[in-house]
Amino acid sequence: MTDPYADLRREYALGGLTEEELAADPFAMFQRWYHDAVAASVYEPNAMVVASASADGRPSSRLVLLKGFSPAGWVFFTNLGSRKGTELLANPHVSLLFPWHPLERQVRVDGRAVLLGRGEVAAYFETRPRGSQLGAHASRQSREVGSREELDDAWAAADAAYPDEVPVPDEWGGFRVEPDAVEFWQGRPGRMHDRLVYRLDGDSWSVHRLAP
Repeated sequence: MTDPYADLRREYALGGLTEEELAADPFAMFQRWYHDAVAASVYEPNAMVVASASADGRPSSRLVLLKGFSPAGWVFFTNLGSRKGTELLANPHVSLLFPWHPLERQVRVDGRAVLLGRGEVAAYFETRPRGSQLGAHASRQSREVGSREELDDAWAAADAAYPDEVPVPDEWGGFRVEPDAVEFWQGRPGRMHDRLVYRLDGDSWSVHRLAP
């Protein structure tokens, strides 16, 4: 009998990654690869897996959209009362993963999640569509609800409560991930992939090659 999982196999052959091709720092390299993903029309190239862990070490992960990037770090927003929000507030160690499958590439960021200031949170919240703003009020993210109707009623109540400007919910916030390691992964034939990681050594970055 054919195994529908084990028998799925694809040879990676789009290219490779050498040390000479790397940018001087991981931020410039990420920007280069992100532009490649956009140019290749990768679906939601800013989608990333955010992996957190509870104070007692139980991991969890979910897809989140990247909403800001600079040499200061990678930025995303969330309900601070959600599972990821409460975990990151208790244990700021975090890992991000950008899975750009059509390019046979991945980028992994390991670092520390730092809570954003309310001014930065409010500035971004104002750019969100009204429906998303209302959703932030209606949804107590990650907590149990009795039904779909309960969610719809909460959204309608928020719509009625804020006919004009929608304020930032008290629980809504964001994080900036400040990295200490950034790995660039490029698929290769025979599963001999290229894995080059920048590691922060004091105030500078060193580059290391990892076995696939």
